[in-house]
Amino acid sequence: MARRFTLLCLAFLCAFSLTAGAAYASDADVQSAKPDGSTKRELPSFKKPKHLDVADIYDAPGDVKLLLGTLQGIVNREQPRIYLIESQEEGKWTWLEDMDVPYTLHPDYWEVFSAYRSEAKGMIVYDPEVPDTINVATTLAGLKNAVVASPELAVKLSKAPYKLKILDDLRGQFDNRIDAYTWQYENLWKQTTHQMLIGLDPDTAIRIPPGLPESFVTIAEEKEQVRDASNRNTYSLDLSSHLGTSAVYLRFDDAFTQDGWGPAVHEVTVKADGTEIAHFIAGTPEEEAYLYDRQNSKFAEGQGGHRFADNGNYFVYKFSPPAGTKSLTAEVDMWNQYKVSAGNIQPPSAEQREPYAYLRDYAVANKAMVFWLDSNVPEQKALFEKIMSDVKPGTPYLGWFSNDVEGEFSSVEIASRYGVYVLAADWFSNLTVFSGTKPNFKLAKTPPRPALENKIYVTYTFTEGDNFQYNQHRMRVMWDDPARGKVPINWTSSPLLYEGAPAILNYYLNTATENDLLIAGPSGAGYFYPGPWPDASFRPFLQQTEQYLKKTGMTIPYVLNRVDGQNIPLTPFKASAYEKDYKAPGLFISYEDNYGIEILGGSMPVSTIRGISTAQDGLKVLQEAKANWDGKSPLFISFGLLAWSMTPSDALALTEQLGTDFKVVRADHYFSLIRESYNLPAAK
Repeated sequence: MARRFTLLCLAFLCAFSLTAGAAYASDADVQSAKPDGSTKRELPSFKKPKHLDVADIYDAPGDVKLLLGTLQGIVNREQPRIYLIESQEEGKWTWLEDMDVPYTLHPDYWEVFSAYRSEAKGMIVYDPEVPDTINVATTLAGLKNAVVASPELAVKLSKAPYKLKILDDLRGQFDNRIDAYTWQYENLWKQTTHQMLIGLDPDTAIRIPPGLPESFVTIAEEKEQVRDASNRNTYSLDLSSHLGTSAVYLRFDDAFTQDGWGPAVHEVTVKADGTEIAHFIAGTPEEEAYLYDRQNSKFAEGQGGHRFADNGNYFVYKFSPPAGTKSLTAEVDMWNQYKVSAGNIQPPSAEQREPYAYLRDYAVANKAMVFWLDSNVPEQKALFEKIMSDVKPGTPYLGWFSNDVEGEFSSVEIASRYGVYVLAADWFSNLTVFSGTKPNFKLAKTPPRPALENKIYVTYTFTEGDNFQYNQHRMRVMWDDPARGKVPINWTSSPLLYEGAPAILNYYLNTATENDLLIAGPSGAGYFYPGPWPDASFRPFLQQTEQYLKKTGMTIPYVLNRVDGQNIPLTPFKASAYEKDYKAPGLFISYEDNYGIEILGGSMPVSTIRGISTAQDGLKVLQEAKANWDGKSPLFISFGLLAWSMTPSDALALTEQLGTDFKVVRADHYFSLIRESYNLPAAK
């Protein structure tokens, strides 16, 4: 583990202090620590909340959020008593009021900290120069019953009235990410719970206000939904009206945020009074000099290399023309659904990052090790695999992964190879509180199935249900859509809400209409790829988690099966396991630009999901299907509705445009109709 030479002596002393201090939590302490770590459960149980002290930290500084989140973990480990308002997507008070637990709202979040300060034995100070020390500090906080503090907060908290002592100061201890996590693995891993793994980005972009920033105006916009680069051109943009300050900012947004085909930029040339002052191609070092805010934009190799931003994402370039410039122009090689704006007042930037509280209460309460490793970087991948190999098959990984989509595909594949499944929960709030609620629902009876006819049967499935935070936030927004219940919809969800957040599961099951059917998100009790999962532990894992599908009524799984980022078919062994151990009446699989039915093993119907992101997409697919249909036998089509861009209103709008040749049905009816059409025995 590399150390700065000038801090060698200090590092030695602190390393000794940290190692010795970490022993504060012995193996016996970890095993006996609340919450209950029963091997009969996938997730630990917490006591039922009786009264909650609520702190609204939505607009609090990041280090305060982190402080309160780690305090919440300590306090709620014994009895859930603190509830933090961190999100307002589904409404600030929505779940709090639905839980029907008495609570007291504290206008000043410091009141909540003061009320429970005595339950913290001290604080762990992280190093802002090495953000990953936030995660190491979170791990130490769980082991030492401490809170995590920034250097600035540490000064405040060490004085009256708080008088918290510093248990560990991580400043100057680590050079980089791998340095910090290697030390953590070598010194803390054996003392943490192995019932779960926690993967959290140490910090996040500051919240950017919606809409265009001050002074920005739209100067170019594609009016058609172009997705095939057919509008690729070099566009001339006049920025002269934005001169007058030291810089001009050029921003690229998605003109149609609902369908995910935003602007793609390959090359930019900027001239001031006819003289070139900037020229670059996306993805090169030259671009970095002008990239003021990349937000969630990505770089892709295609078309000679391009930067793109889909849905609500964007990116901003900054140009500084010479003083006295009269004319400023930009030539931009771009395509697809671009919306370009410009301004001369410096906007807030997502490059500015801050800590956050989400899921840290759960990590601290369970004394879990928190890390953030990029599986596409060899040195980090090696440590990631070492951690995965140290847990038993069937262990959950809560959180998410570095490097967005590429990180998701490679990391889930690696986790699956070690028999680890994923619960995307890095933006889940108050999991220590929700884990203390209890299941309280009655599964609805299946409504009568329509008779089989020569029709085109369509079923709609909302994606993202493997995602705990989606269940808490986005799904609730869609569920409250007035159009819900007017058309059959399958809602992928996590069967492990039964243990992790029963109150959320209760709400969905108790308010579902006959047209709402909850099914299991990829690829069953958690997110994993069946293909890479070892055969030796695959069936035992399905047998172990089948109870959750049965208890929640989510007996139809939606399966994703990837290797090297590509969708692959299920092997006969894995398909047979789903049939025998999950007792699934049928499977949805993949997310493709095609659809179809396959009968695996002669008895298991598998329906390929055809992904769509708008109602127009769906209508086009169905019109083409009808044109190619002979009408002599039923045709079956399953749509995967992109949950981040579509709603029940979109599903209703699509359905209302279909003729009498189409019939929209729930997934259970869909597979029952397939079985009858293909002369298969009814599901058991």
